[in-house]
Amino acid sequence: WDPKLICAQICSVQCLSYITLGILLSLFHALFGTSLTMDQFFSFSAVDAAAPTGWVIILSTLANAVLSAGALCLIVERAKKCLDFAFTSHFVHLCACSLYEGLPSNWEWWVLNTASLIIMAVVGEYLCMRRELREIRISDFLSVRSPSS
Repeated sequence: WDPKLICAQICSVQCLSYITLGILLSLFHALFGTSLTMDQFFSFSAVDAAAPTGWVIILSTLANAVLSAGALCLIVERAKKCLDFAFTSHFVHLCACSLYEGLPSNWEWWVLNTASLIIMAVVGEYLCMRRELREIRISDFLSVRSPSS
């Protein structure tokens, strides 16, 4: 149990998640010709399925969940920890949104972030399990350990 490592992993996952979300929002905004603001990161009222900007946020958030699952695989490396880190990432985002605009009261925000949490956790666990179950070749292990002549 290493609290410094856990805190570093939480910060790394959170930072990568916000970086990829920013990149995705920028790409989708360039595609749809809308403007990018901080509200689209932290304002629950910006998540509106009736507006084009709302769909940009929805698509970006769902795509970000898949990319963040990849970050979980790289940073956390354990399938059994993916749900914990995905929940922590979304809880930190909830706290940031609450500080920015108050506790989210928009049902669309809650549905979007719940779907994002589920996608991030399930895809992250899948990627980690694939990584954990990779075959370890004995020949590779022996070639590293063999004494040089």
